[in-house]
Amino acid sequence: MITADTLRCQREHVIYLAERGARWILTVKGNQLHLHAQLAALPWRAVPDATSDTTSGHGRREIRTLKVLTISTGIDFPHAAQALQIRRRRRRIDQPKRFTTETVYAITDLRVHKARPAQLAAWIRGHWAIENKIHWVSDVTYDEDRSQVRTGTGPEVMAALRNAAIGALRTAGITTIAAGTRHHARDSSRPLALLGIT
Repeated sequence: MITADTLRCQREHVIYLAERGARWILTVKGNQLHLHAQLAALPWRAVPDATSDTTSGHGRREIRTLKVLTISTGIDFPHAAQALQIRRRRRRIDQPKRFTTETVYAITDLRVHKARPAQLAAWIRGHWAIENKIHWVSDVTYDEDRSQVRTGTGPEVMAALRNAAIGALRTAGITTIAAGTRHHARDSSRPLALLGIT
């Protein structure tokens, strides 16, 4: 099972996966305006929730619901068999009346008899866990989006260096990357010791 974010939600990628017999679930966001509009226009109000789960942590409570709709026509995307609507409603525990709701759409080539809604939800949740673990650190801890390195191969080199630093810290058992980065930045011998160079 291949799960991918919106960057990989491209026809060429799906055709490549289909030629190799891979199964997939792809998230669809604003970078696919036409496909996103098609998914949003489906009759979701008439579709009951297929699964729902609630988690609490980090001072907030989150309720996730999944709706699944079999599609045979109307979606202009190769091999799409089912459309998914994922709604995440979050509220801070200390502010129970304030909440945010996010709706995300996805498509899959799996037919209803190949994957139950709970399994689809687990695959999507697993993908988001990986995304959060990798991209949150890059985007927030290392502030990658505001990098001033923009020409030549500079952005790729900096991304590789950030990923190497994150990997080295995680391999050393450091779970809070921001704290680990600060700790190793305070003494120039610490990064060398972490890499086994001293």
